[in-house]
Amino acid sequence: ELSMKIQNYVTEHYGLKVVRCCVGGYKVKEFEDKIDAESPQDRWRQLPQSADFTAGDRVYSLCHNCNNIIEEMHPDVEVHSIWERIAEDSEFRYPDSHGMKATVQDCWRARDRKDEQNAVRTILGKMNIEYVEAPSNHEQTDFCGVSLYRPQPPRNPALAPKHYVDQAKGLFGKHSMDEQKQKMTEHCSRYLTEVVICYCHYCLEGLLLGGVEGYHLAQLLFDDYH
Repeated sequence: ELSMKIQNYVTEHYGLKVVRCCVGGYKVKEFEDKIDAESPQDRWRQLPQSADFTAGDRVYSLCHNCNNIIEEMHPDVEVHSIWERIAEDSEFRYPDSHGMKATVQDCWRARDRKDEQNAVRTILGKMNIEYVEAPSNHEQTDFCGVSLYRPQPPRNPALAPKHYVDQAKGLFGKHSMDEQKQKMTEHCSRYLTEVVICYCHYCLEGLLLGGVEGYHLAQLLFDDYH
């Protein structure tokens, strides 16, 4: 349902074509089966699995894996985060968080995407959120939830070796669930605020496992958007 709200907004206001993923055929049925409600499931099934990305295309994505894979597979395609587009949208009705204090958590998969990081902080400001930085932020961030402590899907290193092989030394090793929880708890103990905001679903999974009050930026922007 949250995805549908975002899809509705970007198609109506930006005229964007929405596709599921950076490549076709990836976990199609698995993702469909995770959707319980009939209407969102039907909507999801109607989406194209991917697109024929060509030189000069501009892509906006919520997924850092998709951005990284498109960037390596299609170097002539311009890749952006959807938060960059929303941050410059003067018509967007930003919810007022009334000075809520929160930590902003950057993602390892987007550690070199300064435009996205800046856009996220611009949006938090427009939402009247008083944010503080995580101990390791921007290009220094080493956090992506528990995803860095378990084997990664084989397609990622195959399609984006720069990101997921060359720049991932020592990561994606197998850890038990207890070990994953311990690492997330240790990481979350470093925050100085009760609320932590991220913009990656892997990061959110790790924040919740670590015991903090975590939110994905999409929740804060679109949960109550009509």
